[in-house]
Amino acid sequence: MIEFKGMSKISVILAVFNEEENIEACLKTVKGWVDEIVVVDGSSSDKTAELAKRYTKRVFIRDNPVMFHKNKQYAIDKATGDWILYLDADERVEKPLREEILKIVRKDEFDGYFIPRKNIIFGKWIKNSLWHPDYNLRLFRRDKGRLPCKNVHEQPEVKGKVGRLENYLLHYNYQTVSQFVRHINDRYSENDRNVFLKEGKKVHWYDAVRFPVNDFFSTFFARQGYKDGLHGLVLSLLQAFSALVTFAKIWEAQGFKEENPTNFLDKMRVELKYSRKGFTYWWANSKLEETGNPFKKLVLRFVRKVSS
Repeated sequence: MIEFKGMSKISVILAVFNEEENIEACLKTVKGWVDEIVVVDGSSSDKTAELAKRYTKRVFIRDNPVMFHKNKQYAIDKATGDWILYLDADERVEKPLREEILKIVRKDEFDGYFIPRKNIIFGKWIKNSLWHPDYNLRLFRRDKGRLPCKNVHEQPEVKGKVGRLENYLLHYNYQTVSQFVRHINDRYSENDRNVFLKEGKKVHWYDAVRFPVNDFFSTFFARQGYKDGLHGLVLSLLQAFSALVTFAKIWEAQGFKEENPTNFLDKMRVELKYSRKGFTYWWANSKLEETGNPFKKLVLRFVRKVSS
C-alpha cells in the first residue's frame, strides 16, 4: 500500500561550466516550484555564474575537474531538500514532468526515480539507439543517493527501491557537429581511456579496426539507429569515431608502440573480411525484424547464419 506524506522539499542541483547560453532557460523551468536551487560553477570564463545568481543565491565557484561529477556531488552535499533533482544546463523540465515529480515525491514508495530523456540532436528528436529512451536516475532522496565519481557515464547510487517516471526530461543535446567532436576529445575519450588503462588492458593493431567497427554495429544496427535515417547514420559514424579516438589515446599512453606484423596487408584483409561478415549479419538481423514474409525470413535467417 502506498502512503502519502506531507509536502517534501525538492532541491535542484546543477554543476556547470561556460553555459551562459543555456543556464537561464534551464533554471526558468524549475524556478517557482522547487524549494531550492544549488549551482556549482566550474570557474566559467563567461557569464554563467552571474546569470545563475538571478535565480538563486546558492552559487558556488570551484575548479572544473575532468571528473565533473565531483562538482555535482558537491552540489548535492550543499543541498538541504528532502529530494534531489539533478539537471544539466541543456535540460528543461516541462509541465507534464513537473506535475509528475510534484505528485511522486509525496508518495512513500521509492527512494529514487529514473527519468526518460527526449534528446534533441542536430535539430531532431532522436527516437532510437543510444539516445532513447535514455533513462537517467535524476530524482532521489538526498539521504539515499550519491555519485561514485568514478566514470563520466555513471548513474547515482541509491540505497533503496528505484522506480521510473513516465514523462520526458527535455534535453537539447548536441546542437552542432563541433560540439559533438569537442565532447569526444575533451570528455568521453579521456574517461574511456583512463578506465581501460586502470583495468590493466592493452590494445593491439587490430583494435584500431575493431573498436570503431563494433561501436558502429552496436549503435546503427543492434540499437536500431538506422530508424532515425541520416541522423542515425551520422550519429553512429560519430560514435565509431569516438571509439577510434579512444583507441588512439590508449595507444598513445602505451608509448605509440610499434606493431608491424608479417604479411600486414593480408592480416588487414582478414580483419576487414570479418567486419564485412559482421555487417551482413547485422543487416540480415535487422531486416528480419521488419519483414513479415515467411520466405524472406527463411532467406534472411540463412544469410545471418552463414555470416555469424
